[in-house]
Amino acid sequence: MNPKLPAPLQFPLRIPFVEELGFELWHLGGGRAELRVDLREGHLNSWEVAHGGVLMSLLDVAMAMAARSIHQQADGGGPGVATIEMKTSFMRPAEGRLRAEGQLLDHTTTLAFTEGRVFDEAGRLCAHATGTFKYLRGLPTGSRQAKALQRRPATDTPERDSKEPA
Repeated sequence: MNPKLPAPLQFPLRIPFVEELGFELWHLGGGRAELRVDLREGHLNSWEVAHGGVLMSLLDVAMAMAARSIHQQADGGGPGVATIEMKTSFMRPAEGRLRAEGQLLDHTTTLAFTEGRVFDEAGRLCAHATGTFKYLRGLPTGSRQAKALQRRPATDTPERDSKEPA
């Protein structure tokens, strides 16, 4: 790997589903997040373009990370988020390397209101979403015990401008 080229950041949380899909985090901070993914065969539908579920997952994670980004410096990295509502529109088939941008539009103590976009390699808008997320310290389960977030060990990961060349 060329040391002069930027590399993806490490996600602040361990999310096995996101790891399985191969999503990469390229920017996190200031109410914004950028993710990228190189589509592989397992991401495709019967037309051999990105399955809508992959695009929705990419949007969901980008918006969730944008919502969490304002609490990065808080003790323990701040609260987690759970998706409460998401609306997605698909504009065109998505192929190749995709880039998702998530943006925090507004928030309260308990809710985050976000927007996300997915672009193809040519910079064309493929999908757009809005989402509402609930800030949570733990996730209640059927056993009535809250599950804790699976945080990664603290590392020095300063904010990086998503406009840097890849």
